[in-house]
Amino acid sequence: MGDLNEFPLSLRLFLQAYPWRRVTPVPWAPLRRPLSQSRVALVTSAGFVRPSQTPFDGGIRGGDTSFRVIPGDAELSELNDGQRSESFDHTGMRQDPNLAFPLDRLRELAARGRIGSVAPRHLSYMGSITAPGRLIRETAVEGAKILTEDQTDAALLVPV
Repeated sequence: MGDLNEFPLSLRLFLQAYPWRRVTPVPWAPLRRPLSQSRVALVTSAGFVRPSQTPFDGGIRGGDTSFRVIPGDAELSELNDGQRSESFDHTGMRQDPNLAFPLDRLRELAARGRIGSVAPRHLSYMGSITAPGRLIRETAVEGAKILTEDQTDAALLVPV
């Protein structure tokens, strides 16, 4: 775990003054079937995009709350890092996207029978959203509809 003093002064001041939100109670639902029979999707805030997709807009005040659908059969090597945050070193997730979007690991779990199947679609959001109201009211709802359409039983949130 890093130390706050490792960041530049401007970022430390921002993080100390930021009005962090607390969600109470945390929304969740119990699994309706064992994981070994469940379809699992990934939801990441890494801001990954495929070459054919429009990049996230880093100029939107408060953050780009849109998302990109990543197909379950996507090659991770083709994903581009669109994460706008400069608060961490992106090198690791650029070298191995599984660090922020563990699709290969999910496929391995399905092959071993630990999960029932890999969902056909996964979601990539932009992290570092400082104004999450629209994300909560609109975009997250749109993403949940996609996962519901795919009969996804569980979603693994991978925050970046």
